[in-house]
Amino acid sequence: MFGKNIRIERIIDRRSGNTVIIPLDHGISIGPIPGLIDMKQTVSDVVEGGATAVLMHKGIVPQGHRTTGHDVGLILHLSASTDIGVSSNNKVLVATVEEALKLGADAVSVHINVGAEAEPQMISDLGMVSRQCMEWGMPLVAMAYARGPKISNSFDPEAVAHAARVAMELGADIVKCNYTGDVDSFRDVVKGAIVPVIIAGGPKTDSDLELLEMVHGSLEAGGRGVSIGRNIFQHSNVRGIMRAVSDIVLRGATVEEAAEHLKG
Repeated sequence: MFGKNIRIERIIDRRSGNTVIIPLDHGISIGPIPGLIDMKQTVSDVVEGGATAVLMHKGIVPQGHRTTGHDVGLILHLSASTDIGVSSNNKVLVATVEEALKLGADAVSVHINVGAEAEPQMISDLGMVSRQCMEWGMPLVAMAYARGPKISNSFDPEAVAHAARVAMELGADIVKCNYTGDVDSFRDVVKGAIVPVIIAGGPKTDSDLELLEMVHGSLEAGGRGVSIGRNIFQHSNVRGIMRAVSDIVLRGATVEEAAEHLKG
């Protein structure tokens, strides 16, 4: 576990124990959207804004992981699907822990959709990757969502808690899941997951304050950070929104204090 401990410290903030991960893996699922064209600029912006780690697929690593400024943790995403496919909820493995090690990654991540028709295979894949991570001392981030024919609301607290628990029981070191909408219900998710829980950013929010309030609420409930993509890299002021989010997660700022980064 010593190697895993060393690596995981590269994706979290040592002082707070929290993490600000920026996922940049959307190109496979939804295509070359704004914010994911000039990867070097995007990575530079989020790093300068305070990200502790970036998450991407293996083909993007040489295109933009590191450019200027201070270092940042690298998480290699191992699973994928496309939104134009007939089974977008079926995430398949497209990379390995060994590839991640060769690319210099500090952690790997796997996406599972609990409740999807392909749930059995995704659970099996997560278990296999978890086994490899234990063998190689590689931290594992699991993106766990409740999605499928029987899921009417992927933000339902019971469904979110169940998905998070599945990820933890299969060996995830950090669980990424949806925010349930309020502090009390998300506190139950955090307690049930046991390992550190971070929230997804989800679809583009209507306002910056809405995003910052969600981040603050998740931390109040015991969350340990965020993994926010489109609400960061598609923002008109990437460095400003990054600094605002990072101030809340890493330095304990209030929403009002963090929002000062977005004025002007």
